[in-house]
Amino acid sequence: MPEDPIKPDPNQRLGNMSKNAAFLMLMGLALLFLIQTVRSQETAPARISYSQFLEYLDEGRVHKVTFRDRAMEGEFRSPVTIEGQEYVSFASRTPGDVGDGLLAQLAGEGVIVDAEEPQAGWGTFLLGALPWLLFIAFWIWIFRTMQGGGNRAFQFGRSKAKLISPDTPKVTFADVAGADEAKEELQEIIEFLKDPAKFSRLGGRLPKGVLLVGPPGTGKTLLARAVAGEAGRPFFQMSGSDFVEMFVGVGASRVRDLFEQGKAHAPCIIFVDEIDAVGRHRGAGLGGGHDEREQTLNALLVEMDGFESNEGVILLAATNRPDVLDPALLRPGRFDRQVVVDAPDVKGREGILRVHAKKLPLADDVELSLIARGTPGMSGADLANICNEAALLAARRSGEKVSMADFEQAKDKVMLGTERRSLVLTEQERTLTAYHEAGHAVLGLRIPGLDPVHKVTIVPRGRALGITASLPEEDRHSYTKEWMESQLAMLFGGRVAEELIFGPDDVTTGAGNDIERATSMARRMVTTFGMSDVIGLVAVADNEQEVFLGREISQRRTVSEHTQRIVDQEVKRIIDEAHQKAHDVLNENKELLESIAQALLERETLDREDIKALERGDPLQPMPDPLVEEEAPLAEKKSAAGAPEKVKRPFGLGGEGPLPGPAPGVVEPPDEDERT
Repeated sequence: MPEDPIKPDPNQRLGNMSKNAAFLMLMGLALLFLIQTVRSQETAPARISYSQFLEYLDEGRVHKVTFRDRAMEGEFRSPVTIEGQEYVSFASRTPGDVGDGLLAQLAGEGVIVDAEEPQAGWGTFLLGALPWLLFIAFWIWIFRTMQGGGNRAFQFGRSKAKLISPDTPKVTFADVAGADEAKEELQEIIEFLKDPAKFSRLGGRLPKGVLLVGPPGTGKTLLARAVAGEAGRPFFQMSGSDFVEMFVGVGASRVRDLFEQGKAHAPCIIFVDEIDAVGRHRGAGLGGGHDEREQTLNALLVEMDGFESNEGVILLAATNRPDVLDPALLRPGRFDRQVVVDAPDVKGREGILRVHAKKLPLADDVELSLIARGTPGMSGADLANICNEAALLAARRSGEKVSMADFEQAKDKVMLGTERRSLVLTEQERTLTAYHEAGHAVLGLRIPGLDPVHKVTIVPRGRALGITASLPEEDRHSYTKEWMESQLAMLFGGRVAEELIFGPDDVTTGAGNDIERATSMARRMVTTFGMSDVIGLVAVADNEQEVFLGREISQRRTVSEHTQRIVDQEVKRIIDEAHQKAHDVLNENKELLESIAQALLERETLDREDIKALERGDPLQPMPDPLVEEEAPLAEKKSAAGAPEKVKRPFGLGGEGPLPGPAPGVVEPPDEDERT
């Protein structure tokens, strides 16, 4: 369907009229000034000195004299030639006040004497007219700024929405992967716009609003850009934060102006990104009904579904905080549809990787399906970051194509963190970290039902000194009680390994994050998931969310002290059982624990194939890089003789030095601060 021609703006005509009036006014002033200048040059008097004036007076040539303050003008009785030019009038200045002697001489010569007030010249005239000229220029400027665009003055109430022009590079649904259901919902909206009769013949009406809901990075804004590219209709784009300014009433005015523009170009789509900035819950919050944000929301509610209808204007909005939106905004009739844009599954991740890999020269060994299976829970933004990091790594090594090794290294960098090669560890700390991570790995191998161990490393990455990463073989959406109890045991694997190898008195702070995560998981099992026989199927968790002004002012405690004491006892019991389970498993697999720890000390990083070989008892493949003897650069640990220790390590990995913080590691990719 062809787009409607843009209607002429009356404000533009007003601006053109004001500019024409200003131009004519300036031309008239210039013409008047020119005429006056020429006329004054034609009748200009002769400028003579006071001495010459006295000579002409003595000769009887002066006919008339007019005094103005200390200036005087006069006329000759007959034309006088001065410097080759004849003059009939003259002008001069007196050295002081006119005395009685001069007046008596003038009277004796029969000269006509007159006196006048000083006349204002052009400078005085312009100075007096300057306020009026400024006033006229100010109103011309106001007319121009009221019809102009951008961030000019008096534009506070105008909408900041941008109309996507046809010349803008288009994003289509072919560029969006991993959100098939959302694309189907939005494709139907586009068909509504292109062929309304197809749906209205059975009594259907055009949806008024579509809300895209999902975690950050899942592609909500990208879907909106694809709708703009596919719709073929006017598309206005605006952010929720653009509505509210420091001036009262600006937000509501901008909402009204936005929908006026939409109705002028109907049928059209208006996209508001991050609508939670303006659509938050109303109620008993600060500011009451006169709060600027609430006025803006009220205007939005009226425009979407009020007394006047806005047929043909579809509001498309995106947010990752639907819980804070006002219920009046979410009801049918305003947002008729809520489209969930969630993290993609393995098929969707593969599609997203293929979209981003189109721009990359891929090597023959790249298998995007393997990368998709190894990135569970990642959003589209994370996968785009992996592709970009892989391309940067390939460029850093001056490669012609992006290989599978580049993708694996980029995936580890995004999921596990960047290798901190500058962090120097002593040999004792490396040993502690190796046994800590080996304890996690042994439990991951020996406890049934846990996710396979993907990689174990004692090279510091991100905020962790060592990492044991487990990746599921398939996407997991719910968890069993058995799996969570096994996960708790694996979390305690590092601490139990330290206890078995170095003794209970020599444990380190490296298990701080493990203990914190285990405690949180055990508490949720008891209070939220109903996995405690003592508490039963009762939700006894306190509200852990922040107080949201507008919905509640204070948090209410719904759990009695007696129940809370029982909850604490149950959490302690579950944690103690997990700790004992980890202790029993490691006692039965001390040889595997020792072999993994020694392999980590030798190689620093073990992948899945190395871990499987150690589990079978097979020797590891020779390392491609020879071991080199490397001296610690900062003399971090001295031997008894005073010389720096030498540590054998794979070339280019790790380093030695004083540990600025706690010791080893974590289980799985670190999603929070891993240091305690």
